[in-house]
Amino acid sequence: MQPNYDKFPVVPVPGFEHACLTGWDPIIEEVRKKLPDTSRQKAVLVVECYHGVSEEKVRHALEEGLAPALILDAGQAYYSEDKIDELAFPDVTDDRIFGFMTRLTIESYFDPEKREAVRRRLQSVEKGLVVVYGVGAAHLAERWDVLVYADMARWEIQQRMRRREVANLGATNYKEDFARQYKRAYFVDWRICDRIKKQLLSQSDYLLDTNQPGLPKMIRQEALWAGLRQAICRPFRVVPFFDPGPWGGQWMKEVCGLDPSPPNYAWCFDCVPEENSLLLGFGTDVVEIPAINLVFFQPEELLGGSVYARFGAEFPIRFDFLDTMDGGNLSLQVHPLTGYIQEHFGMHYTQDESYYLLDAKEGACVYLGLKEGIDRNAMIEALKDAQNGGGPFEAEQFVEKWPAEKHSHFLIPAGTVHCSGKDSMVLEISATPYIFTFKLWDWGRLGLDGKPRPINIEHGKNVIQWNRDTSWVRQNLINRIEHIAEGEGWREEKTGLHELEFIETRRHWFTEKVAHHTHGGVNVLNLVEGREAIVESPDEAFEPFVIHYAETFIVPAAVGPYTIRPYGESQGKECATIKAFVRT
Repeated sequence: MQPNYDKFPVVPVPGFEHACLTGWDPIIEEVRKKLPDTSRQKAVLVVECYHGVSEEKVRHALEEGLAPALILDAGQAYYSEDKIDELAFPDVTDDRIFGFMTRLTIESYFDPEKREAVRRRLQSVEKGLVVVYGVGAAHLAERWDVLVYADMARWEIQQRMRRREVANLGATNYKEDFARQYKRAYFVDWRICDRIKKQLLSQSDYLLDTNQPGLPKMIRQEALWAGLRQAICRPFRVVPFFDPGPWGGQWMKEVCGLDPSPPNYAWCFDCVPEENSLLLGFGTDVVEIPAINLVFFQPEELLGGSVYARFGAEFPIRFDFLDTMDGGNLSLQVHPLTGYIQEHFGMHYTQDESYYLLDAKEGACVYLGLKEGIDRNAMIEALKDAQNGGGPFEAEQFVEKWPAEKHSHFLIPAGTVHCSGKDSMVLEISATPYIFTFKLWDWGRLGLDGKPRPINIEHGKNVIQWNRDTSWVRQNLINRIEHIAEGEGWREEKTGLHELEFIETRRHWFTEKVAHHTHGGVNVLNLVEGREAIVESPDEAFEPFVIHYAETFIVPAAVGPYTIRPYGESQGKECATIKAFVRT
């Protein structure tokens, strides 16, 4: 059957069908019209850039199109690269994976002497156009006549890093190992840029999208805010992205209609707003923005008052896919307890999670919890011995192995040793701090870069909950299905998560229309059975929204009531959704 999974979902923005300017010529002309007459006075154009924007291409377009009297790169006012490395190091650390969410700001990177020298050059111009561009351009210029915010999607930044096109902020480390570049961006660069964005995006005249090389797009601020308002009053999807891995499988290639040439696809991140993009449709034009913008600037309407009060402007629920069909086992791992992640990494909540099985072959399994009566010291010594080349870690001597079937739900509160085995398709439902995984054993394999994947036995041994053994796991973590309610053509089940976790999940089986309500908190759903279904508003508050098998979608808190029913080829057949929300 032909795949119907939508890889590029768009949120249409009615009333702004002609709001998008595509190509440098119309963009430059629009900015020129917005600027004051520079024949007798000075005008300042600031192009504030997110990390990863090709600043040289922006500069070239501005120089060629506007012929400014002076053009200034904000990076000219930074400290030396050595000094910036020194500033960033306490948060980056020398660990291959883990660091600390930085408290640095862009002001931390400016050398006071260089900054004053650049400002004197800016002030020396009496008439004509001055352009200041780059990360921190607005802070350097202090005032402007026109402000353009050049945004960038994090997945695109990562692709540019892999192609050696992007260095870290204030650095020239284009050839550095991707994992180290990504880590520094995650803990430092993006935090600095997010602080700038929160301050400036609402003040900008325009948003500039340069995610597609050679095809810049620009919209006015009012069009951007209209797009964000449109998203929070209807169900929507963010843009999924897919990546291969050493254990990856083949299921997503077929079901999601992916390029068959990569050897596998291991991950799909289909609801991680901090990393995913949001596509806004303006007539036939589509503008790509980071989905995190919606969280930053419409947090209460998106998340709901109680969730926002608890987590701030963060999206606390994550849905992603882990594909091991005809692949290999995931790494054996454990996630830190809340107290541990707070003390060691400065995060205020941890990655509690669960595995929902979208599909599984006969013989598939999940490793979860520990065998009864094991010697914890013997297990740690065996892990260390395996890591040091002393032979494979015999996981089944220490870790319990459970059969996995389609629609099984395994709950994994932090501190529980776990991994999915081969030949399964996992919908992972979890809290968001996804980078904090302590790998204990990776089955002796190398990463796709040919290097051993980082193992964190020292961290892991400090958080393993040794009482989560076979009997405890059986009683608490496997298929804790509870009948909740039923009606004509539908039934609702509670499937988790464990009481130690803040996420609740509900599964609905239905052949007829099912009524849902956000109850003042954001809902995240996936169609886990059925080819397609349709989401509708009882009072026609939003346009009907069609979803397809395996698609994750978000229903903002502000939506309130909504219904879901089978649609198209699924009419008359049983469908199912899994829904996650924050417990109140």
